[in-house]
Amino acid sequence: MRTGVGDNLRTDSDEPPQAQTSSTRHRWVAVIMAAGQGTRMRSSLPKVAHPLAGKPVVRHVIDAAREAGVDDCIVIVGADEAAAAVRAAAGEGVRFAVQAQPLGTGDAVASAREAAGEADHVLIMNGDVPLVLPATLCRLMDAVTRPAGPDVALLTAHVPVEAYGFLELTHDRVTAIIETKEAEAIDRSEPRHINSGQYAVRAAWLWAHLPHITPAPNGERFLTQLAAMAHEQGNPAVAVFAEDPAEVRGINDRIQLAEAEAAVRDRIRCSHMLGGVTIIDPPSTFIDAAVCIGPDTTIGPNTYLEGDTSIGSDCMIGPGSSIRDSRIGDGCTVRFSMIEQSTLESSVDVGPYSHLRPRSYLCHGVHIGNYAEVKASRLGRNTKMGHFSYIGDAEVGDDVNIGAGTITANYDGVNKHRTTIGDGAFIGSDTMLVAPVSIGRGARTSAGSVVNRDVPDGMMAIGAPARIRAQGAADGKEDSDPGR
Repeated sequence: MRTGVGDNLRTDSDEPPQAQTSSTRHRWVAVIMAAGQGTRMRSSLPKVAHPLAGKPVVRHVIDAAREAGVDDCIVIVGADEAAAAVRAAAGEGVRFAVQAQPLGTGDAVASAREAAGEADHVLIMNGDVPLVLPATLCRLMDAVTRPAGPDVALLTAHVPVEAYGFLELTHDRVTAIIETKEAEAIDRSEPRHINSGQYAVRAAWLWAHLPHITPAPNGERFLTQLAAMAHEQGNPAVAVFAEDPAEVRGINDRIQLAEAEAAVRDRIRCSHMLGGVTIIDPPSTFIDAAVCIGPDTTIGPNTYLEGDTSIGSDCMIGPGSSIRDSRIGDGCTVRFSMIEQSTLESSVDVGPYSHLRPRSYLCHGVHIGNYAEVKASRLGRNTKMGHFSYIGDAEVGDDVNIGAGTITANYDGVNKHRTTIGDGAFIGSDTMLVAPVSIGRGARTSAGSVVNRDVPDGMMAIGAPARIRAQGAADGKEDSDPGR
């Protein structure tokens, strides 16, 4: 069984987060706030749209909510030009609500009222807090679905206050949320139970109380007042404690983005190793969130596995390799090479120092040696291409030998043309195949040939330009097709 993104956010337990709890008997909607400007990123791209381990920051939040068992996700976007980038980053399977003006977190959640419909409970999340675990969200959601439980639950962790608000607690009940700007005398490096800005709330209670939030002098309305409202009503909000403080860390600048990247990638590597994958040097190995890897595969140092990539069992990938958006079968070896948007069947070996460009397909047992390039081509079973060759826009059969220095000249300056090589053909060293051209089954080309005409099955191409002869014929024998 291959391990992938569904496993990389687990806790120390081998069991996945249990969404089948009391929360699943109720309809949940996640409201994800993603309308912030993110000015400290110093970027034209909204902070929630920045890539993090191969997918946008906000997508990590959406996926965590989905894994925790929410029924719908609503992403809050602004009314500015940045909203289009946020919508694209959030991807499919979510709905959007627009916050017309940036008037605080309370106003942002209120903008989702219509989209939330008749949901029983609301999970409020920050689009820039991507490290929260589905298991933690399950505990947060369960806190408000228990009989006689609180109306509000808040996620917290014991970390330095820095720029966060913090909770005043009596046991696990929240009596107030204190903003740091309201507590001038506190030591901001002192650990406290911070307000992560992530809440689980009974929907009816939330929609009834949002209109009663008192605006700040600048007109903003903040969700932090919900804790005080619940306390005044005698049913204080409950604090749910994150096991890993990184779960509540937000991203506001490039330094924090890099810290989050390191944390996510460490989780991903640990998940794969627990799933039976050997990673020789974890710090130098970079695996994106969507990558799946089979057991007993070894990943060498300085290897990048990116995008929508799947790797089979019993493979050796790396060192020094980069694979993006590709499918690698069982028992493959890839050394010091780059593979993009390509497929390798089983028992294929590539490298060192070779490049498979998009739409390459290597069948079982293919050997690609050093300094070779393949583009938009299919190589049949057990075909060998040892070194210093380029095959582009070609269909190559089974059991073909492609000699050193072979090139398919596939571009005439205007159009690309196809090359076809039949089963069992032997392409001699330094052959130039000028497309469009077809080499028949069992045909051969001699070293240094320039082949600009089709070679029939079992025949031989010799010279520049190539003459077509029967295999084994004397060098002075007449061309087998003198009319050409």
